[in-house]
Parts: sequence; C-alpha cells; structure tokens
Amino acid sequence: MAKDKLVYVCNHCGYESPKWIGKCPSCGEWNSFREFTVRKENHISVHGPSADDLKQGGQPIPIGQINSDEAPRLDMHDGELNRVLGGGLVAGSLVLLGGEPGIGKSTLILQTVLSMTDKKVLYVSGEESARQLKLRANRLVDRWCKNKKANEDFLEKSSCRVLCETSLERVFLHIKNEHPEMVVIDSIQTIMTEAVDSSPGSISQVRECAVMLLKFAKESNIPVIIIGHINKEGTLAGPKVLEHIVDTVIQFEGDQHHMYRILRSIKNRFGSTAEMGIYEMRQDGLRQVTNPSELLLTENHEGLSGVAISSAVEGVRPFLIETQALVSTAAYGTPQRSATGFDTRRLNMLLAVLEKRVGFKLAQKDVFLNIAGGLKVTDPAIDLSVIAAVLSSNVDTGIENGVCMAGEVGLSGEIRPVNRIEQRVAEAEKLGFKRMIVPRNNMQGLDVSKMKIELVPVRKVEEALRVLFG
Repeated sequence: MAKDKLVYVCNHCGYESPKWIGKCPSCGEWNSFREFTVRKENHISVHGPSADDLKQGGQPIPIGQINSDEAPRLDMHDGELNRVLGGGLVAGSLVLLGGEPGIGKSTLILQTVLSMTDKKVLYVSGEESARQLKLRANRLVDRWCKNKKANEDFLEKSSCRVLCETSLERVFLHIKNEHPEMVVIDSIQTIMTEAVDSSPGSISQVRECAVMLLKFAKESNIPVIIIGHINKEGTLAGPKVLEHIVDTVIQFEGDQHHMYRILRSIKNRFGSTAEMGIYEMRQDGLRQVTNPSELLLTENHEGLSGVAISSAVEGVRPFLIETQALVSTAAYGTPQRSATGFDTRRLNMLLAVLEKRVGFKLAQKDVFLNIAGGLKVTDPAIDLSVIAAVLSSNVDTGIENGVCMAGEVGLSGEIRPVNRIEQRVAEAEKLGFKRMIVPRNNMQGLDVSKMKIELVPVRKVEEALRVLFG
C-alpha cells in the first residue's frame, strides 16, 4: 500500500529536502522551505520492472521517426495574445497567466473566450460568483453589440460555460460531461484537491492541482489556462516549481493608475519569450494597442526640458517611447535616485558615466527618471535617451523637436551598436521624425539612400550631446 511522506520545498527555487532547512542550499534564501505531503508510490520489484510494467509506459522511438511538424494552434481572436503565445494556443498545453490582483487578468481571459464563438470553453471560477461574471460579460460585449437586446442575444448564443467550483475532482467531472475545447481556471490559488490535506492556496495544494491539470491537458489534448496571483515580492504566489510544471508563463503587468497594460512571455516551450503585447484599459474592457508609438507620443513637448524620445524594441516590435527626467539640487544633503519603468542600478551607472567621462557633476543633485505611459522597458538602446533627458533637465534646455535616438552606452562613454536598427529607423521615419542619432557602428551595411530621415552617427557620449545641445 502507498504511504505518504513529508517533503520540504523551497518557495523560491523549488529545491526539495527531506527535512526542514533554515537556508536553502540552492538559492540562498532564508526561511523559504514549506512542508507538504506527497504520496509514495509502491516499489515495482526488487529485480526491476517487469515486461508488463514496461508495456504500460512509453517506448523508445528513433529520433528520425519523430514527427516534427508545427504543433496545431488555437486562434484566440486576439492579435496581441496570439503574438505573446507564439502564434496561438497550442493544443494540450498548460498556460499560466500571472499578475497583480486587480490588474485585469480575468477581464483579459473572459473577453477572449467570449470572442471565441466557434469554440466551446469551460470557465471555472473559484473567486467570483456566476452573477458577477455575467455583469462583467455584459460590460465587455457592449463593444460588439448596439443595444441591450443584442447584448443578451450575443451571450445567449455564446459557447462559453461558467462553472463556480473549487474542488478539482468535481471540475474534472464537469469537464467529462461538457467536453469543452478549452478550460480556464480562475484562479489556481482557490482550487483544491482531496488528495492533499491542506487549505486552498497552500504550496502543496497549488503544486498538486497544477500537476493534475497538466496530466489532464496532455492526456486529453485540451488546452488549459490557469490564472495565478502575484505576491508582494513580485513572484507568482505558490511554489516556484509551478513555473516549471506549466508549458507557458505569461505575465500581465502595469500600473493601476495608468491606462496601459503589458503582456509579457516569461517562459514559452512553443515560441519566443521576447514578445510583448500592449493593451489599453477602458471601461468596456481591454483594447489592443496595435501602434503604441502614436499613443505614447501624444504630448507636444516643444520648449520643455528633460524629455527625450527613444526608439525601443520589445520582441520584434519597434516603438518610440518618451523618457522624462528631472534633476534638482538635493534638499536634504543626500541625493535621491529614483526611476519608474527603468532599472535604478542602470540609471546609477549612466550617471557615473556622465560624471566620469563627460565631466558633469551630479553627485549633489536629485535625479528622477520616468518612462511615460507606465511602461517598463529593458531595452539597453534607450541608454542614450536617458542621458540626454538627464542632461537636458540639468541645463534646463529642451531638445529640438523631431529628434529621436537609439544607442547603448558603455562604461567608457562609447555608444555601442544596437540590434534591429532598420526597424527602429523605419518606425521613427513613419512618425515624422527628421533626425535620429544612432551608433556609428550601426551605419555599416545600412542603406540610407531610400530613407527620408537624417541619420547622425556618433561614437561617444560627448558627440551625441554636442549634436543635441551644441
């Protein structure tokens, strides 16, 4: 008979230990081990598995006979979501959508499944009642319907089925009866299984439920989307191994005080992790932003200092962003360094380059940096615009209209080349910019004869600042 045993799992890295340890030997975190119960399988035989045991499992296949065709994908009727998933939802995959509470995860998934009128979807809600979901659905489909009656008719014909349940065993029973083509679990922290003796949301419950959902998805070839919350540390609530269990991890992020939301792929076994989707939060749901450059550059900053425009790339999508900086004298003796949407450590590095290589003294001044629109940008090509915005605010001189830039700044003050320079230049030209400052090394092999924008190649930070401020 199978026996239960206790296992301690690190909440940060998933390291397993037979006993509790104060410090994790894998990631070095303190007090991160949590206890949960697993069922110990019976040993097959002292002489190894029998022939009958081998027949029950998978058989070795020559690598040349393995089918390598592209996995069939399910169209989500959402261009941004399809892009982040790598072209659509793969059949039999387990997708984890994470995000802070109230950021719009349930809204994104609900409006997506409502638009999939050709697919039967089972929406399992452990957080909200059926009435709350109906009220949200009424608000979301208003964009497709002209009046209240059309709204009701649309929902009546919808193939989406709602199930308010927290027991995973009963969820599987309803799945067997309904035969859906896609399953949504909202959220994994509210679902529990009778196989584990602990409360919903605990590490053991989250992990065991995710494993059972993965097994169901692979055996039935039905894709499953599970929604998970992010805790105050910015990581998915529950064990870190949850990310290792699922096939795809996408994260929905943004500031609740801003209208824009970013959908990023953190892990994807069926596509690239460099893709990004942008949404605009509105009263009737989330709207896809197909051209983020025009929305992020809506203000006229003529004559204002501390503003620089940079051409950034996330995945394969180029867009122009606005970098804002404010430099002022430190009021309390200790200068502050604050960045919103940008890495604070990289900001400190760029300020050190300005002081050491260019000669601008900023040690006794507060520096505040902001990426407009509530975006978080990791592209190193915006380094040049950060330095330009900081210096523009420091000397209180605005940058000329119609000028944008792209370039990574090295520790020696050199402007390093960036990737996808043709797409960056084309995006700036499409939006009507007249001049663009680019790294000199990016000019090699670049055909400028057909471009209507003037490219200014620079090799050092001093040259770029001389072009901007004379």
